[in-house]
Amino acid sequence: MPQLNRQILLRRRPDGLLSEGDTEMVESPLPTLEEGEALARNLYLGVEAAMRNWLVGTEGGYMQPVAIGEVVKGSSVSEIVESRCDAYEVGDLVTSLGGWQDFAICRDDFFTTKVTKDVDPRRYVSLYASPGVTAVLGMEIGAPHEGDTVLVSAAAGGTGSLAGQIARIMGASRVVGIAGSDEKCQVAVDEFGFDSCINHHAGDLKAQLKEHCPNRIDVYFDNVGGELLDVVLGGINQGARVVLCGAIASYLTGKLPGPANYTNLMSREATMTGFVTFNHWHRFDEVFATLRGWVDEGRLHARENVFDGLEHAPEALNALFTGANIGKTMIKP
Repeated sequence: MPQLNRQILLRRRPDGLLSEGDTEMVESPLPTLEEGEALARNLYLGVEAAMRNWLVGTEGGYMQPVAIGEVVKGSSVSEIVESRCDAYEVGDLVTSLGGWQDFAICRDDFFTTKVTKDVDPRRYVSLYASPGVTAVLGMEIGAPHEGDTVLVSAAAGGTGSLAGQIARIMGASRVVGIAGSDEKCQVAVDEFGFDSCINHHAGDLKAQLKEHCPNRIDVYFDNVGGELLDVVLGGINQGARVVLCGAIASYLTGKLPGPANYTNLMSREATMTGFVTFNHWHRFDEVFATLRGWVDEGRLHARENVFDGLEHAPEALNALFTGANIGKTMIKP
């Protein structure tokens, strides 16, 4: 086993995309374990848009910001390589907050979950962790049923691609995506089973919504926020359910204009509900079983976008905001 641990530390708060000097890769000695601790080798690191808020120091939410000089936080699937904790044995697989480093300390706490070894470890990042749980919880709130048109933004991303498939499983009659390129739209239809997909950079979004959702929108699963949310609110149906999952449109600028069309929620007797997946991890086992069943039945498919090498972690995070990602973005250290 190596004697040094590569780590990526935050050196300054980013302004816009991560740039050279915002982070630094260093090598540190492997930590000496104390009683109740285990050493985990990170196999794959998840990359989420919300990480951008942790780096700029945004207060509030479910995670404290990354301090200057700290390892960049992030989800992981890892193998236990040394243990002084009764909960873990050498060889166990765990999901945790391993961060941008080769090795991390795990404890028997809320942040670490032991998982089975009969699943490709990547799936614990792309499917059976945050993306899958988020998609399930969001669609439970949206509650699509026969006759409904479901619209999903960021439809070719890690969470949106699953949300669209789950909407279909739950009974939606029409599932439409929104993505940022023709390539992503094609993937959403051909690979993830959307009925159609709108490229929001290709012309009048309002007109495209009317074309692709002729019976208006019953459920909107929103990963983006901002102007996109405002336009969609103009096309919701009577009794529509808007589910707020994320607001990636604001994560780089910090600016999030309020939707002028929110009054449609009143006139259409619709609801808009936000949720934070992190507050529902007590349902992990239940949701895992549900997702595993759908996968085994061939009804649910995930795609991974893997960046090979810890040094590419900043590039991987930037890809979420430049539109270079399809599927769940992750890093193989």
